Amino acid sequence: MQALFKQYDKLVEDEAEDDEKQSIAQQICTMLTAHAMAEEEIFYPAARDALGDDEDLIDEATVEHASAKDLIAQIEASSPDEELFDAKVKVLGEYIEHHVKEEEGEMFPKVKKAKLDLAALGAEITARKEEILDELAAGAES
Repeated sequence: MQALFKQYDKLVEDEAEDDEKQSIAQQICTMLTAHAMAEEEIFYPAARDALGDDEDLIDEATVEHASAKDLIAQIEASSPDEELFDAKVKVLGEYIEHHVKEEEGEMFPKVKKAKLDLAALGAEITARKEEILDELAAGAES
């Protein structure tokens, strides 16, 4: 995901054509949408069960997802020729970077300590993301 954000930043630096930026921005939005949906359906409920009383991290992550989804919707509803488009993509990248650091640095160690099988959950999330991406692609074609 980080590679797509870097690729977008490079396009901005190089003053690339809007259609090139639009393509990368759409890939970013699609990938993040699938990831967030899979995490919310699979990981967060399992983490909430495993952590019991210590649910603040999951609550914060849920709010962060809502904010990211709002920014994704704004990006998808606009185009690179609009004034704040590049800024929105950049802020989304920074937001996701912060979110990932919190998950990896705080949430994952706690759920691992609670004996949650992260490898099995990871495989389930990956499979669900693929299903979601297929559904999104099918919806885009119709």
